[in-house]
Amino acid sequence: MPGNLEPLDLGIQIPYHFRCPISLDLMSDPVTISTGQTYDRTSIDSWIAMGNTTCPVTRVALSDFTLIPNHTLRRLIQEWCVANRSNGVERIPTPKQPADPISVRSLLSQASAISGTHVSVRSRAAAIRRLRGLARDSEKNRVLIAGHNAREILVRILFADVETTSSSSELVSESLALLVLLHMTETEYEAIASDPGRVGFMTRLLFDSSIEIRVNAAALIEMVLTGSKSMDLKLIISGSDSIFEGVLDLLKNPISSRRALKIGIKAIFALCLVKQTRHLAISAGAPGILIDRLAADFDRCDTERGLATVELLCRLPEGCAAFSEHALTVPLMVKTILRVSDRATEYAAGALLALCTAEERCRDEAAAAGLVTQLLLLVQSDCTERAKRKAQMLLKLLRDSWPDDSTVNSDDFNRSEVAPF
Repeated sequence: MPGNLEPLDLGIQIPYHFRCPISLDLMSDPVTISTGQTYDRTSIDSWIAMGNTTCPVTRVALSDFTLIPNHTLRRLIQEWCVANRSNGVERIPTPKQPADPISVRSLLSQASAISGTHVSVRSRAAAIRRLRGLARDSEKNRVLIAGHNAREILVRILFADVETTSSSSELVSESLALLVLLHMTETEYEAIASDPGRVGFMTRLLFDSSIEIRVNAAALIEMVLTGSKSMDLKLIISGSDSIFEGVLDLLKNPISSRRALKIGIKAIFALCLVKQTRHLAISAGAPGILIDRLAADFDRCDTERGLATVELLCRLPEGCAAFSEHALTVPLMVKTILRVSDRATEYAAGALLALCTAEERCRDEAAAAGLVTQLLLLVQSDCTERAKRKAQMLLKLLRDSWPDDSTVNSDDFNRSEVAPF
């Protein structure tokens, strides 16, 4: 067996025994199985998860599925990485070990104990904090923690006293932070949504003095809304002025983190999917806040959600009126077309269609911002059919607002393949 494999693009050779036999990549977390063979943890985990019960190299049946960290080999790999740093090789980090089921059970038992003193409350919170650290490390750890009835325990701790006004306690903070890292079932989401006391408690947490609690409360609200299929339960959650105000405050807060903004836009979008309560978002100031944020610092996915929310709110007359009052609305929607993504283009075109249908002033602003040219490009692009239909309808609306020197008034437009009318 050769001592080295083929050179990498870096121009160096990786020693054979540093490569995973499955992926042939440099191992970052080498583990040894019952046959004595060593693999990268991710690769052998995937192999076993696919239902294989034999060693990939020897084909010998595995006597058990225990993965033993090969610390000696990992340190040798790290030393090799350091020695080849000048060749562009980065040192692999020391991997965090997966959660131990016994430790998880012990921590959950400690967390669910009945508090008798202030110290015991802190001890329970510390146990949940340790579980949260494990949950952050990997999806495998999260599955393990959830498999030990953690969700039920955390929900019980979080909503132990929904009448309390001291919602900023350490125990509430830690249990909420861990709960939003775990996937819940539809039944569990609906158990929260169907309890007015729990819904009210989540709403109060949106106004907590701790920004972390407020962000995690918004995250839980979004999870419950999207995880429940019952429209009646969604209506219960979204039927409060306060819940919109609390979520929107995350978006308008100038010191909000990236995570706060991401969760805020996800939550407001989920709330606005309930059409019966969209007027509450408008009265809470959503139009101005959304446009201000869209004009500043959203990534692609959050921009798409923001634009989708704008289009949803523009389906109400008061929504169109509120958005049209913001000087950046129309120019921003025009600028977005064909700039961000197909989805973003479709949502921006939908919002413009509603605005231009509602007000002549918006049609004039859109034409002045160059919308006609954007629409002509859109209908000839590979964008979605719905976006093209909206573009054609917009072209009809803008017909009387086209500048005299516009492309659509020229002979070239008459010979174009575009047929908006």
